[in-house]
Amino acid sequence: MAPTRTDEPDADGVPDGHIDGNALAGPLSEVFAVDVTAATSRCAHCGCTGPLARLYVYDKAPGLVARCQQCGGVVLRMVRARGAACLDMTGVALLSIPLGEAGLQGA
Repeated sequence: MAPTRTDEPDADGVPDGHIDGNALAGPLSEVFAVDVTAATSRCAHCGCTGPLARLYVYDKAPGLVARCQQCGGVVLRMVRARGAACLDMTGVALLSIPLGEAGLQGA
């Protein structure tokens, strides 16, 4: 699914320019073997739970910054540097990645 750019206003009534969490699909596919945008995350700041695809992603920086759709806290940051993907997930209290039937065999 392609990311959707929104024009939701910030507290001052100005569009904040974020796109939805589907923008994480391509970059995170280089790190994870599954589609992580279908994973469920829990915000470490407010406890909001939902799919990564619902996060607000800001891409007007040297990397991607994903914020909680409820409280706006930073959930995830991803930057490419010197041939590596640097992933900061300190804002994620829990990440539940669906594995499908194949993943259940090892459980």
